[in-house]
Amino acid sequence: MAAEDSTPAVAPAPHAWPVAHSVDLSPFNTLALPSCAARYLKITDPAQLTAPDIAGTRRFVLGGGSNLVLTGDIDGLVLHMAIAGKAKTGEDAEAVYVTAGAGERWHDFVQWTLAQGWPGLENLSLIPGTVGAAPVQNIGAYGMEVAERIHSLTAYDLDTGTVRRFDRAACRFAYRDSVFKQEGWHLDGRFAITEVTFRLPKHWRPNIRYAGIAEELAMRGIETAMEMTTATPADTRHCPTPRQIADAVIALRRRKLPDPAVLPNAGSFFQNPVVAATAAATLCTAHPGLPVYPQANGRVKLAAGWLIEQAGWKGRRLGPVGMYAHQALALVNHGGARGRDVLALAHAVQNDVRRIFGVELTPEPVYMPNIAFDPSDTYENGTLREKSTEQ
Repeated sequence: MAAEDSTPAVAPAPHAWPVAHSVDLSPFNTLALPSCAARYLKITDPAQLTAPDIAGTRRFVLGGGSNLVLTGDIDGLVLHMAIAGKAKTGEDAEAVYVTAGAGERWHDFVQWTLAQGWPGLENLSLIPGTVGAAPVQNIGAYGMEVAERIHSLTAYDLDTGTVRRFDRAACRFAYRDSVFKQEGWHLDGRFAITEVTFRLPKHWRPNIRYAGIAEELAMRGIETAMEMTTATPADTRHCPTPRQIADAVIALRRRKLPDPAVLPNAGSFFQNPVVAATAAATLCTAHPGLPVYPQANGRVKLAAGWLIEQAGWKGRRLGPVGMYAHQALALVNHGGARGRDVLALAHAVQNDVRRIFGVELTPEPVYMPNIAFDPSDTYENGTLREKSTEQ
């Protein structure tokens, strides 16, 4: 498939899908932060995106809201992607190709592929969010990134009124990054991803590079002693199955991360920082317990959760928000938090990690509206005190 292929879209009948006004977005973000959308449209059909009044307005494309910090009201149009559907759409000697609508829940989609006998996404089980949002962030966990399995995606260009297809190379994937973030399209709402096609290998090999998976499988009495990544087809009968790996990942995530329905959160809040090898060596000398992960490009990835915990933030609260007691990387809403509370905590954690380790932490979630933390907002006795000039 070509990297880019723009084709004109067919316009729907006028006023086919009415836009709602002043819609509460708190149910649509996993941090449960309050925000009001001036205008809101739930997208269940790609044809809705061709409505003429969408192109000329400020807009924000919303998926599952699991990687989002709502810092205030959105004075524009929120397009809430809810396009459903999933099916096998191709096959060759090496792989099966599966396409899913942007609104499909990611975890449900992964479990469906496994139930169909198409492994390859099991390491990404239980990640919240939707299929359409997965490429934007290049979601990853437990030794895998979704970029490894994406074949192509289809997006509607709201500026030009055309359908554009991106192959894997055109997506310019990097660690928690893609062309959609690099170009700022995740903020300005230029593109709305409508469907994603995945390439799932027929000659599957288990990925247990992440130590926690091997440990969890061993606890379950499942053999993992051999080097699974180089196993021959004959050896795979001794390997863990895709279902066993998925179950291990699900168990790990449930132990480490809170259920957003019980304790609102956005999962891992900070990216694992990647530094030069010399900087990592200096840090390891000063902090012998620091987990490091050498990268193929010679740089070294550090464990953000370890840095945050060592900085004293694991289980610590600042007003109504805090870093989770069982996983320092997760920022949680203990109740009644606003976007400014999240920004204040993120800022405090970043400051302490920078002061102690000289390392910059980058938040994973999108801030919308995209505002910076105001240092004049401070806490006194657990309550956010804002500057009096704020409207």
